[in-house]
Amino acid sequence: MRIGLRTKVVVLSSFLLLLPWLGHQYVAEMENFLRLGQEKNLVATSRALATALHDRPKLFDSQASFLESVEKGRDLYAYNIVGPIQLDGKLQDWQPYLPLVWHYGDAYLTQDNAMHSDEDISFKHMVGKYKDYLYAQFSVTDDDVVMRGRNTISLERNDHLKIAFTNLEGEVKTYLISTKQAGWVNAFDAETKMPFTQIQGYFRLTKQGYNIELRLPLTLLGNKLGFAILDKDQGEEELAEIATSNLNEQQSLGSILVPSPEIEEIIKGMARAGSRVFVVDQHRRVLADAGNIKSADGGWGGTIKKRKPSRWEQFEEEYLHPIYYKILTRPATEFTDITRDVAALDGSHINAALDGHAKSTWRLTPDQKAVILSAAYPIWIDDQVMGAVIAEETTNGIREIRNKAFEKLFNVILAIMLIGTLSLFLFASIISTRIRRLRDAAEKAIDAQGRVTGKIDKQFSSDEIGDLSRSFASIVNRLGGYTHYLENMSSRLSHELRTPVAVVRSSLESLELQNTHEPSQKYIARAKEGVARLNKILTTMSEATRLEHAIENSHKEQFNLSEVINGCMQGYTLAYPNKHFNLALSDEAYALNGVPEFIAQLLDKLISNAVDFAEKETSIEVNYHITSGKAQFSIFNAGPQLPPDMANHIFDSMVSVRESSKQKEPHLGLGLYMARLICDFHGATITATNKHQGVEFLVTFKG
Repeated sequence: MRIGLRTKVVVLSSFLLLLPWLGHQYVAEMENFLRLGQEKNLVATSRALATALHDRPKLFDSQASFLESVEKGRDLYAYNIVGPIQLDGKLQDWQPYLPLVWHYGDAYLTQDNAMHSDEDISFKHMVGKYKDYLYAQFSVTDDDVVMRGRNTISLERNDHLKIAFTNLEGEVKTYLISTKQAGWVNAFDAETKMPFTQIQGYFRLTKQGYNIELRLPLTLLGNKLGFAILDKDQGEEELAEIATSNLNEQQSLGSILVPSPEIEEIIKGMARAGSRVFVVDQHRRVLADAGNIKSADGGWGGTIKKRKPSRWEQFEEEYLHPIYYKILTRPATEFTDITRDVAALDGSHINAALDGHAKSTWRLTPDQKAVILSAAYPIWIDDQVMGAVIAEETTNGIREIRNKAFEKLFNVILAIMLIGTLSLFLFASIISTRIRRLRDAAEKAIDAQGRVTGKIDKQFSSDEIGDLSRSFASIVNRLGGYTHYLENMSSRLSHELRTPVAVVRSSLESLELQNTHEPSQKYIARAKEGVARLNKILTTMSEATRLEHAIENSHKEQFNLSEVINGCMQGYTLAYPNKHFNLALSDEAYALNGVPEFIAQLLDKLISNAVDFAEKETSIEVNYHITSGKAQFSIFNAGPQLPPDMANHIFDSMVSVRESSKQKEPHLGLGLYMARLICDFHGATITATNKHQGVEFLVTFKG
């Protein structure tokens, strides 16, 4: 398959496609450096916050952070809730926090009971903090709800809720929620049996049992808190009790951790700086948090200033960005972060920080729309790690910068590729056009037979193609002069040799008359034979020269080609009585513009050639017919075939395939050359083709 210069240049220009890959690698490396910088900055942020919390034990005393261990379900954690809870017992306000609710079943019975099942008594519970109040909810499963009787003084001979906590002075206070009917309830002091209105709630019966919602001021609480549900069934004296912890002993009472407002004040400023911050104690419970992860981009988001787009930017946004963002991804403004239990945060960076080492980690959000960087740094009190500061940011800001860099880079690369490819294609087109012109000029300067018929104009450009054209022009000029010399050599040679041949012939005739000695006569006869052969050669050369001059000076006339061919073939059957001709000649008139004598001479040469090469006892087949406005004349003779490489050169001047040992008369290879000249004069084509056991010459006249 032929591949042109322009195609090659376009293929080579495809290496420009490496530019986007190189640009992508560069921007990706830049993004890696930006991420590394963000990681270092976030670690520094967590270190700065931890430094503000070092050696401040009062921030941790009231949070029960000095316990050696905590137990989920026993040691309670007051989750931050986003709004006040409506005390109606429906628990609808608690729906967003359902994954944080803890189930209390067999494991939390104060007395072992092998016959117990969760359908008898169990509950789900959690506490939350909003502003100055602690809220608690209980979803109790009870197959036999026993309310306090209307005339009953006792608060404990029925289903009820028991609350125990330490106050700010460290004293244990116990209160009961025991109601006669569903609806609004207040607590009773367990010792005085008097109502305690600061603890308020709502009691609602449900299909599986009942729900209780409570609210109590944080000013009542110390650092210990516990709840117990006591179940009284009909006909049973003993009450079944399921408790978060042992409410009867202060040492066994579970702890309560409420997020610290003091620590929140300290870290609130960092949240405005573009980070989400957690402070956890040594038990991985969140003491304070600030910031929103969806807006925590580390301050990178405001790097690219928004302004009114230009026309180019509008075009880029409308047409180019849809292409670019087949590869790129836009930072997601909405994504789903991991739902984590802030009462027990986990992660390798947190584990490292609580072991006393700073660490950062990268993670994908569950929906894989954002990448979050987390860094943790330990908080020291004396020589003990009391907690850690955890700072988190998304990479959305860096991705926005990366995308903007990619957009600019792709714009430049696209411009370079378009301009470069068009420039290379234009350059290749100019080069290929100049080469084609030089090729066409060379083909026009030399015809199919190798004769120089024109010249090549020199190009004066200083490049290699101009130099090549000047070389070609010089070569063609020199070749033209040499070809002209060869073409005229036969006529000159014929002219120059005729006089010496005539002198030799006359001298031999005189010598033959004067010398009658028989041996001398023998040599004289051989000399005369050589002179006659030489004269034959000169005559043939003169004949070709005369034909060339006659063709140049002749005038064409219109005649009937069929009539000329039929007349000549009748003469050949008489001229060659020893050869048999198979004739298939058409009588249909065919008008040809030319010279009839030249057509007759053409037939003479072809028939003579066929007779010379035809094997004995074989016929010469001659076919003449007219089809589709073309007249075709063919001659076939059985005999030796043309050499494979001679079919295109047999019609050149001075070319012959006859074997010298078998020639009885001199042949210079001018007969078929003269036939081609006549065909060219009449606008006809002549070809020689090897057929089965012979050669066929075909002449086609196009009218």
